Amino acid sequence: MLAIGLMSGTSRDGIDAALIETDGEGQVEAVAFHAMEYDDGFRLRLAEACQRAMAMDKSGFEPLIASVEAELTERHVQAVADLLGRSGHIAEDVGVIGFHGHTVAHRPEWGWTWQIGDGAGLAGAFGIDVVADLRSADVAAGGQGAPLLPVYHRALADGLAKPAAILNLGGVANITFIGADETLIAFDTGMASGLIDNWMQAHGDAAYDAGGACAARGVVDDARLAAMMADPWFAAPPPKSIDREQFSIEAVRGLSLEDGAATLTAFTAAAVARGVDHLSERPAQIHVAGGGRHNGTLMAMLAERTGAEVLSVDALGWDGDALEAQGFAYMAVRHLKRLPISFPGTTGVPEAMTGGVLFRA
Repeated sequence: MLAIGLMSGTSRDGIDAALIETDGEGQVEAVAFHAMEYDDGFRLRLAEACQRAMAMDKSGFEPLIASVEAELTERHVQAVADLLGRSGHIAEDVGVIGFHGHTVAHRPEWGWTWQIGDGAGLAGAFGIDVVADLRSADVAAGGQGAPLLPVYHRALADGLAKPAAILNLGGVANITFIGADETLIAFDTGMASGLIDNWMQAHGDAAYDAGGACAARGVVDDARLAAMMADPWFAAPPPKSIDREQFSIEAVRGLSLEDGAATLTAFTAAAVARGVDHLSERPAQIHVAGGGRHNGTLMAMLAERTGAEVLSVDALGWDGDALEAQGFAYMAVRHLKRLPISFPGTTGVPEAMTGGVLFRA
């Protein structure tokens, strides 16, 4: 089946749209990919919507969030239209769309998670069935609701030697560990590029630290790094997940631009290393997806702090930019086939379960 996957991630940089051919099990073939950037104005409105959502006790109506949701859905419609145009396919060719929406608040400790985006509206725009709200059922069943990509990582990694580890570096970082017996262990390790981006936007007049060049000129403040790593969340065993807003750049306030970038980059690497400590075996290699793999300073710090060989997933023939969007297409097909997308070892849900809400076209 041809399926489209859509991801607006915690980096808040834009929409990733992927078209794949898959049976939701062992067959996966990448067909097309399109990335659509957010403009600065929408990125700011989206960030404000996230801050307001995190201040709420539960999901509900809030005027700004409702406005941002409508705009977010319109942008996803445009992203799908662009993807179809670039791929040479038409809507009638596509069996389903996996629509992640955008996480404005993630509170599994309170029993809720909130992804905005109008699944019914997206289905109506193209006449394609849409599977959305992929995390809520897991959280309602007592799971963390994240990460969800491990089941897709396992399909892609079928030919890799096991154990294998795949690290996704978006705004937040998560790791997937696939054991020799195909058992999945996965969890968020902490921040990835989120705080680094916030720092560069606030103090560096840049959207992000391109290539890690700014951090490379700085010196890590070990005392501040130790204080950040002292947060009890890092010592907690998996499964666990985290919201991008759980940490802030206040911890490095007063440092130079370069030293702040270096310290926040080291924070990401140290958190991944602490996460690796929770695994049943230490991986010899860590395959990295997501935008963070382009940050050479971060990649070097990861290798130093984990003791593993740190490689981009592109070396495996995978598209490290498209992986998350592809994964949500894959999960939408699994939803249609009533196959599980989350597992006790990935989200802490009591038993393997499917997820998502189907919006018929």
